[in-house]
Amino acid sequence: MSTTFNINGRNIGPEHPPLVIAEIGINHEGSLAKAIQMIDDAYAAGCECVKFQSHVIEDEMIPNDVIPGNARESIWNIMSRCALSEAEELETKRHAESKGLLYLSTPFSRAAADRLQRLHVPAFKIGSGECNNYPLIRHIAGFGKPVILSTGMNDLASIEPAVDILRAAAVPFALLHCTSMYPTPYAKVRLGGISDLQSAFPDAVVGLSDHSLGSYTCFAAIALGARVLEKHFTSRKDWPGPDIPISLDPTELQHLVEGSRAIFQALGGDKSILPEEQPTIDFAYACVVSIREISEGEELTPSNIWVKRPGTGQIKAKHFEELIGRRSRSSIASNTQLAWADVV
Repeated sequence: MSTTFNINGRNIGPEHPPLVIAEIGINHEGSLAKAIQMIDDAYAAGCECVKFQSHVIEDEMIPNDVIPGNARESIWNIMSRCALSEAEELETKRHAESKGLLYLSTPFSRAAADRLQRLHVPAFKIGSGECNNYPLIRHIAGFGKPVILSTGMNDLASIEPAVDILRAAAVPFALLHCTSMYPTPYAKVRLGGISDLQSAFPDAVVGLSDHSLGSYTCFAAIALGARVLEKHFTSRKDWPGPDIPISLDPTELQHLVEGSRAIFQALGGDKSILPEEQPTIDFAYACVVSIREISEGEELTPSNIWVKRPGTGQIKAKHFEELIGRRSRSSIASNTQLAWADVV
């Protein structure tokens, strides 16, 4: 069963290189200029996709004083300060797409989803907090576009209804394993969750939305089947913002992009000898050689034959034991590679 799907011409699936998503999110702190700079820096780093967050505060939450674990002010104040207007979101989308980047955004409310639909986004990214928000998922699935769903703070039982909604809408989807801790200690990343998602939902592309420091866990996830990798991104780590400490900078993002492609190319294959290894075989293999002059009819023993480089002889070292006790057909000079015709 093929799970590959397409977003604006970019194939995403097991047979394709991982899609690296630079999660700009709210790292712009409400500044359009910062948002544009991060798009430019992600592009310069070789990234294919940037992602923002779409917040329509009054449709997203009621006034509250809940303070996230990675912040010092309420979520209401943070989002009120960081939310971009629809016009600003449109400008970021146009700027990203002018550079050939995929533009994604996460809606946190029905109004935000409708806004993104008006902006003609090619797909929807749904965050972990909305993984069990089945009414919103159903609303988004109704647009008929691919969905990338993060699954932090949810187990397989709570993910399954969301997947059922996506299946019923016949939209292609990816499920991203995620641990919603900021930062996530390596011991809490639990890369085994990727395999759990693959087993439970074989029709899904799987990936990792990672909040640990650096790119180590993303690199490991690729070998486990992850084909979507999401990391927070910032142009500068001295900027303010609750997600800045866990964000990659441009150099780190470039390393993630390049490393993900290299690791993908290295996957698969089998333990066979490649034709391209022959030049190395020619010098690295050992062959059976005479280590002193051998007379005609002389018995071959470790005292007159041994194994030495290069590997260009007819009788390789693996056949050495087969020659012991046999005799030479004719005299053999010292340091001569033996051939089968030399022995009886």
